[in-house]
Amino acid sequence: MPARYEELHQRSLADPAGFWGEAAKDIDWIRPWDVVLDDSRAPLYRWFAGGELNTCWNAIDRHVEGGRADQPAIIYDSPVTGTKRILTYRDFRDQVALFAGALRDRGVVKGDRVLVYMPMVPEALVAMLACARLGAVHSVVFGGFAPHELATRINDAQPKVIVSASCGIEPGRVVKYKPMLDSAIEQATHKPESCLILQRPQEQASLIDGRDHDWEAAVAATTPADCVPVAATDPLYILYTSGTTGQPKGVVRDNGGHAVALKWTMEHFYGVKPGEVFWAASDVGWVVGHSYIVYAPLLHGCTTVIYEGKPVGTPDAGAFWRMISEYRIQTLFTAPTAFRAIKRDDPNALLLKNYDVSCLRALFLAGERSDPDTLHWAEDHLKVPVIDHWWQTETGWPIAGNPLGLGLFPVKYGSTCKPLPGWDVRILGADGHEVKRGDIGAIVCKLPLPPGTLATLWNAEDRFRKSYLSEFSGYYQTADAGFVDADGYVYVMARTDDIINVAGHRLSTGGMEEVLAGHPDVAECAVIGVADQLKGQVPLGFVVLKAGVTRPTEVIVREIVAKVRDEIGPVASFKQAIVVDRLPKTRSGKILRGTMQKIADAEPWKMPATIDDPMILEEIGDALRTIGYAVDKPAD
Repeated sequence: MPARYEELHQRSLADPAGFWGEAAKDIDWIRPWDVVLDDSRAPLYRWFAGGELNTCWNAIDRHVEGGRADQPAIIYDSPVTGTKRILTYRDFRDQVALFAGALRDRGVVKGDRVLVYMPMVPEALVAMLACARLGAVHSVVFGGFAPHELATRINDAQPKVIVSASCGIEPGRVVKYKPMLDSAIEQATHKPESCLILQRPQEQASLIDGRDHDWEAAVAATTPADCVPVAATDPLYILYTSGTTGQPKGVVRDNGGHAVALKWTMEHFYGVKPGEVFWAASDVGWVVGHSYIVYAPLLHGCTTVIYEGKPVGTPDAGAFWRMISEYRIQTLFTAPTAFRAIKRDDPNALLLKNYDVSCLRALFLAGERSDPDTLHWAEDHLKVPVIDHWWQTETGWPIAGNPLGLGLFPVKYGSTCKPLPGWDVRILGADGHEVKRGDIGAIVCKLPLPPGTLATLWNAEDRFRKSYLSEFSGYYQTADAGFVDADGYVYVMARTDDIINVAGHRLSTGGMEEVLAGHPDVAECAVIGVADQLKGQVPLGFVVLKAGVTRPTEVIVREIVAKVRDEIGPVASFKQAIVVDRLPKTRSGKILRGTMQKIADAEPWKMPATIDDPMILEEIGDALRTIGYAVDKPAD
């Protein structure tokens, strides 16, 4: 089987048009494409130019027409509310068509944007697919984001309609969404024409006359909408990812290449068959939710799972095992953080003995680096392949991983295995030339990228070029660093920018620094990501106070932590900050965040040649020791 991988990988690079043109036969097209790969505006490549299709049709309607009408499309399980629900493909089609009608009644047409700010309920998927049905562009914002972050996305996407719910539910508390939405709209310069609000039993939201409309009433008053043909190169969605300046970047995904690539990955990478139950334990607000809760499983004719709860505490560390056993889930995809939490609460996996998980065929982990201890623990207890794989919001599907659907390679712990077909991964030095095997450098992907990857940034083509295509001509810049070994295995070691990875959520330290700098007592600040056993990384703030500030530092720190929570949201997991006299900088004024991070994590580090005052690093080390972080001496 590895020979099959080699054959496909080589063909995908030598003849991308032939390779992906063949894969596209698994998708229903209203009009065939004129050209598989349009390179007329290289390096801005487009896939299946001239073709027309509808993503909603391919994800739902064609399965109803093709004999899967009574198969479950969605399993909804909410231990936090005690609710369970199953929607067949017919049920789902009918709900999507009616909600698309409700959007149409509010003036939504092809190309309009609809912002979705929802908890993990089936209606979130209904809203997304309803947009796809009309050819509208959805932009899903994670329900944990605070009003300020939501407002920035409203201003950028400029939605005609916002779809939301009265609340989200977390273990032990109700999170009121509507007040946060109202605050965001008040802050935003762009105002939506209307909002559709799903009222949940746990919280009834107040609706604003003329702007807000009740979901159920809107659906009851409409008629089903048909699928609207769209160009393969038309945008399907905008998904915002953190930028290094704190300004979110709107990744644009097209319709045609996206459908082709995601359908292909289900069989050839994840090894899943139509009709099987596939569970991506993530959230629709993140790229994993878009790709592998919503689109890929449905395009492939699988049953997908929507889970409103946590891996532990709903009610215990056996929550995942209960789900696998009850719904006979064949494939689970989640973040290493989830398994670290389960391992922390139930180190000997005693709760696993209460459930029959013999149906599980494979566990996939992604979203952050998977530590060998967690991989071994999962392998030992689940007795199935545990596959670490690597990809990004921008790519939309895996860059590298062990391809279960093509035959597994031997596992090398710490590596995400080999590049998937379609991906030409290289390691470059600062001079732009490839380094030798085993040497660390910038991980890049040779253009053109395969279908389904980001087409551009929303209304920001120049920023797209600068962010991803400018540093190394002819390559996509992943902003990750690592190496490829002699056997072609990829090792992703670290980010090369200031994005930190908190439990699989990519967050910008620059955005947090902007919040800290807004505190009236703060003169300057820095935020770094420090290692955390459960979440991979958590942010840690350093603040220098303005001269003359005499208020207690512990009070200021509490205010800073609360300010980040209010303006970015709990998802940032910002809980610690320390007051220091000064920050280490280069002579040109750049803060040495990387060195600070190594000191905090007790990693070997070298004195930067460009440092302005080496004594400052000793002061930083002393401050870190006061809050429990170990500090090693410089390596030399």
